[in-house]
Amino acid sequence: MSPNGSDRSPRRPMRRKLLQAMTAGLVLATATGCTYKDFPRLGMPTPTTEEAPRILSLWQGSWAAALAVGVLVWGLILWSAMFHRRSRTKVEVPPQTRYNMPIEALYTVVPIIIISVLFYFTARDETKLLDLSKKPDVTVNVVGFQWSWGFNYIADVPGSTGNAKTDKNLNAIPDRFKKEFPANAGGVYDVGTPGTRNPQTGNPGPTLWLPEGKTVRFVLTSRDVIHSFWVVPFLMKQDVIPGHTNAFQVTPNHEGTFLGKCAELCGVDHSRMLFNVKVVSPERYEQHLKDLAKKGQTGYIPAGIAQTPHEKNRETNNL
Repeated sequence: MSPNGSDRSPRRPMRRKLLQAMTAGLVLATATGCTYKDFPRLGMPTPTTEEAPRILSLWQGSWAAALAVGVLVWGLILWSAMFHRRSRTKVEVPPQTRYNMPIEALYTVVPIIIISVLFYFTARDETKLLDLSKKPDVTVNVVGFQWSWGFNYIADVPGSTGNAKTDKNLNAIPDRFKKEFPANAGGVYDVGTPGTRNPQTGNPGPTLWLPEGKTVRFVLTSRDVIHSFWVVPFLMKQDVIPGHTNAFQVTPNHEGTFLGKCAELCGVDHSRMLFNVKVVSPERYEQHLKDLAKKGQTGYIPAGIAQTPHEKNRETNNL
């Protein structure tokens, strides 16, 4: 019996709370909109480019490593709580261990190993994802500005005249990218406002058209502050920096209309910097460029702020 004369064990409330917590955790794990097919992606959307599975694999590997560390830590905590809890019959202080060299070496070396492995795979995949050695089939200059997006399609389109390599509106783009621009690329453009909507889906923002199965290089420039170009199912995003040009390329392999957004807090209307990406057949893509030319949207919109001295030095060293 307990000191107050009750037969109730003080452990029962704790067991009841533990059971309630486990039940709540089970409900949270099962009452979501995800199916068993979605679970392996661990919250990521279905990849829609040839490069995206590499990012998904890195994401899954990071989760596996985190889960392994978590299981070890939780196991040690539970083991200590259960087998080293205070005895009811013994009140003396248990033996104190001031230091243990093998354990201290273990919790120093193991984190270093974990970080080194994660660094290796991250550096390997980042190098592959940012590789621009392959000549692209399509080049698009993505222009970020407060509070929307513009898209310069660097292409030789019937009805447009000019040369992207010498166009003053593209002066912000370094020469190392211009070298691979098509010859006589008069180009066409599309530009949006926060109130622009996709006519098919009604989603806010301008729509960037891309051809399926073609390697697309995005050349990212900004007119004002730092933005971030993120097409959600591409699983890839990169900063759009004024005075500094970034670039990456992907190969879309699924037709459809996907959501994009600015992933860098860029001011009061940051949340309205949305856009759409419409992946279509190469034939429909070419027709879209011709349609833009017929609308009079030929040439290029200003790409952004001129290169900073640091960027110019980097450009000189890379030539």
